[in-house]
Amino acid sequence: MSFQTNPAISLAIAIGIGLLIGAERERRKGTGPGRSAAGVRTFALATLAGALSNYLQSEALLVAIALGAVFFAALAYRQTAREDPGLTTEFALLVAVLLGALTMKNPLLAAGLAVVITILLASRDRLHIALKRLLSAQEAHDALVFLAASLVILPLAPNRELGPFHAFNPRKICELVVLVMAIGGLSHIALRALGARLGLALAGFVGGFISASATIGSMGNRAKHRPELANAAASGATLATVATVIQLFLVLLVTNVSTFRAMTRPLVFAGIAAVVYALIFFLVSPKTMAEIEPATGRAFDLRFAVVFAVTISICLFLLTFLNQRFGNRGLLVGATVAGFADTHATAISIASLVSSGKLAPESAVLPILLGFITNTLTKIVVALSVGGFRFGLKLLFGLVAVVLGAFLGMWLRANC
Repeated sequence: MSFQTNPAISLAIAIGIGLLIGAERERRKGTGPGRSAAGVRTFALATLAGALSNYLQSEALLVAIALGAVFFAALAYRQTAREDPGLTTEFALLVAVLLGALTMKNPLLAAGLAVVITILLASRDRLHIALKRLLSAQEAHDALVFLAASLVILPLAPNRELGPFHAFNPRKICELVVLVMAIGGLSHIALRALGARLGLALAGFVGGFISASATIGSMGNRAKHRPELANAAASGATLATVATVIQLFLVLLVTNVSTFRAMTRPLVFAGIAAVVYALIFFLVSPKTMAEIEPATGRAFDLRFAVVFAVTISICLFLLTFLNQRFGNRGLLVGATVAGFADTHATAISIASLVSSGKLAPESAVLPILLGFITNTLTKIVVALSVGGFRFGLKLLFGLVAVVLGAFLGMWLRANC
């Protein structure tokens, strides 16, 4: 039986929603003359009224009920404004009417929203503590900047190729800026919550699945401004390479199983080298957050995010120019050049050739590894240019070990 076609069930859900939200508001209603006006019964009737107006298919009735809820909420607020100037209950009453109306069209969505709203209402004290004590003014400002960039600027950016060779896409550039900001914010949150060692390691690993180069840049920028975080940042940056190896496993497995089998040993050795190197810096990093991080700080560096995105865009333009100017002179050259931008795209392209019978699985290993090497060179350049010489040197040995591990795996596969 479908909820959407059974009015009785939808009406019952509407009443349940009112009882759920009303029960939470009843706990905070208080007693005496200064108590709030709306409780469990009021909310149940409000959601039922909204549902009935939609059941009767009367938009005018729904508007009248909503305006009535606003009117009575205003009267109630006038009585309690001195003792409690908040408007949460009054707005919740209006939302309850709308949720009641929604149950007649999509009861599951209305029920889910009701649960979320109830949790939000019940978390008042915790939210206030988090915002007032745990979130600094700078962090709140950074959060607003991120929301503006991701929800306003990014959707408005044109999604088309512009400029010479059609190498610049404003939407892609904005996406990269938002991505770097998100990775920086993720590492900041993890740092505050889990400490330097575990926080930056986790942020680096997770960020690597989104963009290893951007994650390394974010870690390098943090290490440059906070030298005491260099070891922890190096651990997180190296774990971003572990994420790259895991992604290569997955894309090859999905694209072509034969290529996946041929690349298994090189990727396993590369992953082991990255994990071991990251573990070294993980163990020598500060153990507690108190040793390295004050109570407040910046979640991300907006200027760095913009500069990083512009730099990557310029590099992609140069690669596009070279590719169109000189052409693809052989599979190895093409894979090597493409690897500077994205090793996964290179691997997918090579594996697709294997799937179509144009290339043997054994012949796919070297081109993919060449793309992996040039992508590693990109990471090294990012680490040196963003994090400085010391941070870049820390990461250099680890990334070289990863590449050597990959070629060791290829050699063992060919000779054992």
